[in-house]
Amino acid sequence: MRHPGTKRAAVAAGSLVLVAVVALALALAACGDGSASASGKAVDTVVGAGASFPFPLYSKWGQEYRAESGVKLNYQSIGSGGGISAIEANTVDFGASDAPLEASELEAQGLIQFPMCVGGVVPVVNLKGVESGSLRLDAATLADVYMGEISKWNDPKIAALNTGLELPDTAITVVHRSDGSGTTWIFTNYLTGAAGDVWTAGADKEIDWPTGVGGKGNEGVAASVQQVDGSIGYVEYAYARQNSMNWTQMKNREGAFVEPSLRTFGQAAAKADWAGAEGFYLVLVDQPGQDTWPITGASFILVREEQGDAARGKMTLEFFDWAYTSGAGSAEALDYVPMPENVAALVRDKAWSQVTAGGAPVWQR
Repeated sequence: MRHPGTKRAAVAAGSLVLVAVVALALALAACGDGSASASGKAVDTVVGAGASFPFPLYSKWGQEYRAESGVKLNYQSIGSGGGISAIEANTVDFGASDAPLEASELEAQGLIQFPMCVGGVVPVVNLKGVESGSLRLDAATLADVYMGEISKWNDPKIAALNTGLELPDTAITVVHRSDGSGTTWIFTNYLTGAAGDVWTAGADKEIDWPTGVGGKGNEGVAASVQQVDGSIGYVEYAYARQNSMNWTQMKNREGAFVEPSLRTFGQAAAKADWAGAEGFYLVLVDQPGQDTWPITGASFILVREEQGDAARGKMTLEFFDWAYTSGAGSAEALDYVPMPENVAALVRDKAWSQVTAGGAPVWQR
């Protein structure tokens, strides 16, 4: 296992590289556009980077918003860790992360955070003869797989959950994220909370994995699972759907086996106390409810509290205001749960009112 100091140094170096890549991409985009603000960003383009979890949705919203307003969205899917680093370095208008920052972290970095959508992380498998949704897992068994304690698909622990399902004597190839990832943060928080003493590897955007191979982004994990027979990975549900991947059922805290769906994600989010969450910090894994998908999470936006350019700050918040008011249909079509209007109103009141430029609020509806 790597020394923790080595890991932190590697993560920091990786984040700096990602920030540099994003900055270069944005500079090239501004040059190609022919008009740029003092920041170097194109004046008609909202610039963001971060989580791959909501990337399909933000891409769709960007296309629709440009058709309505003429304002473009340039969003780079580089992982939640990269998104946090990019907004801290002020190379983007917003960062995106599926791992929320606690209020103390937001204050230390001068950031504002708010939720944009809710979705599900799903285990996906490439297992010949096993149809999508037929394999059942629980938290402890999934943890055993990712700890390397279960190495064959016909292991007695998996077989006990799947009476009547013929499981092959195939070696399991574990696939996980190789980058700093909010999807990993959701997944490992679920294992930490629901698998008890079985899971000992911790919960974070990036951990020292006990076993397996890494893939960059949800895209990379999905591609690796598709290519390797006997593999298992975890991806945001939209990636599983778009790539026609085989997902598993999961046993939730009520003891019911459920499949991932907009309805089961929505059940997990239904009782979320956003009003009582300081800095909108909220963890949605392992929520109660008979029909609740247990590996559910929100995706968050990070913006700087003090904006260097009032017009850019306003343009950024106008895009997200449009997403709240007009983007629900596209969110549901891609199997994300849109934020309800009462949460959007809370965000406008509690978060956006704090975004200023030169001491003056940039947002007025």
